[in-house]
Order: sequence, then structure tokens, then C-alpha cells
Amino acid sequence: MKKDLTKMADLSQAEIFSLLDLAAKLKYERHHGIAHPILAGQSLGMIFQKSSTRTRVSFETGIYQLGGQPLFLSPRDLQIGRGEPLVDTARVLSRYLDGIMIRTFAQQEVEDLAHYCTCPVINGLTDYCHPCQILADLLTVREFKCGGENDFSGLKMCYIGDGNNMANSLIVGGLTVGMSVAIGCPQSHQPHPDVLAFAAQYPGKFCMTDDIFAAAAGADVLFTDVGASMGQEAEALERQKIFTGYQINDKLLEAANPGAMVQHCLPAHRGEEITAEVFEAHANEIFEEAENRLHAQKAVMVQLMAR
Repeated sequence: MKKDLTKMADLSQAEIFSLLDLAAKLKYERHHGIAHPILAGQSLGMIFQKSSTRTRVSFETGIYQLGGQPLFLSPRDLQIGRGEPLVDTARVLSRYLDGIMIRTFAQQEVEDLAHYCTCPVINGLTDYCHPCQILADLLTVREFKCGGENDFSGLKMCYIGDGNNMANSLIVGGLTVGMSVAIGCPQSHQPHPDVLAFAAQYPGKFCMTDDIFAAAAGADVLFTDVGASMGQEAEALERQKIFTGYQINDKLLEAANPGAMVQHCLPAHRGEEITAEVFEAHANEIFEEAENRLHAQKAVMVQLMAR
């Protein structure tokens, strides 16, 4: 039966742990020169309605390392932008490709694509969620805080900033693997209501506040993201005012547990959501997180596309 990855809530704890185990194995093999052409002869179509550095390079490199062939598809390359219904595009591409990754704005586009495609569909990012990034984040936390094992119990994750796609996915992913999750965000920019309803199923494990020091208290890993995401450029100045003070800095880290990690999905705006000093002090963790996009996404492709 075909399986897709449209959002973090698609995955059970056991499925996340299986993906993390596979990602760690693929990472080890990559670092030790062990080839793994598991998807030899298969093609991955990559639809980009939103441009990207990390998503494109990591998926394109990843499918190549797995023995497959990447096919980059921009809006200029597709009839979607000229009026062809997505349902028709989905049914055509399914007959050519073995898998599709889509990075776009509306979550419904991903859901519709997955519904009509007969091949697996992977969400590379929407305004609602970013599941591949969160799998990379969890892999990084596992490496730095869990001794390479799937034991996240007792750890606290804190996210500071906009209640955006990153916040939505971190809440679901963190709670699913057994972490406590705290969100520090303005009341006007909270995570999606569906995600807050999900979090309500974990009493005592989730809190949300506009007091970032309360959110960061006792945290083992702190996350942040830009205040204005792609597509929100017109709101950048207004958002900069709203998110003033929502910053990971040395003072905030004093509220967290000693040795707390810092993560950022990149690109980072030093001096805004994170200080340059904190970013550079935690650069090893942040760029390991960036590398782990490659390994986590390879695991997703193998799990969904391997025959």
C-alpha cells in the first residue's frame, strides 16, 4: 500500500524511530564510503513552488546517492501554472516517476497531490509544516543528547518565535517521541489550532507562553526560526517589531539547562531571532542539523520508495 509523508502527524512514534535508525545507518555508510544504491533505477520528481537551497541540494544529492535520478520541476516547467488542474498533473506524473517531493505554500496542495498520485509524495515544506526538517532535528538531538539512541524521555524542547510551520511540526514531532515541548511566541502568532488540539492530548508535556524565559526554563534544546518566512516579505518590517525580544541570546540560555543545544533550520538572521555570538558558539550543532537533512530525507525516500 502506498504511503506518503504529508505532515509529522502521519508518523507514529515507532515510524519516527525507524526512520531515525535508518537515517543514522545511511549517515554512517556515507561517512565510511559504503555505497547504498537502494533506489537504483528510480526517479524522484521535485516540484518547487518555493525556492530553496537546502531542500533542493539535499534531495537531489540524496536520491543520487541512493542510486536514483532527480528531476527538478519549477513552476515554469509545469502546466499547473498555466491552468492544468493539480489532479491531472498528479495522475500524469505518477505514471512517469517513482516518487514526488513538493515544496509549496498551501498544505492542501500536498494533500491533494498525495490523494491523486499513485506514487509516494513527500512534503518538502508548506506554510503549515516542515516534516523533513523536524526529522533532521530529531536525528541531531538524538546524536547530541540521547547517545545515538531513541530515548528522548526527560528532555525538554523549547521553540522561540513565530508559531509557524516549524513550530507546528516541532510540537507534533517532539511530543510524539516523548519530549516535553514549550513554545515562546506572541499571542497574535500562535501555532495552528489543529496542532494545539494535538498538543492537548499530552497534558503536562506541553506549554505555550509569551514569556520566553518561562518557555526556556530547564530546556535541553532551543529552536528558533526567522520572523518572516518566504512569502511574507511584505510583512517583514511589521513582523520585526512584533518579534522584537523573541531572540535566543546568552541571557535566555542562562534559563535553559547547562549544556543546552541550539538549533536553527536556516537561513539565520543574526541579530534578530538569534545573536551572532550564540549562533557561532553552537555552529557545530546547527550545521550538523543542516547535514542531517540529507540523511533524514534519504531515510524517508527509502522507506516510501524502496520496492
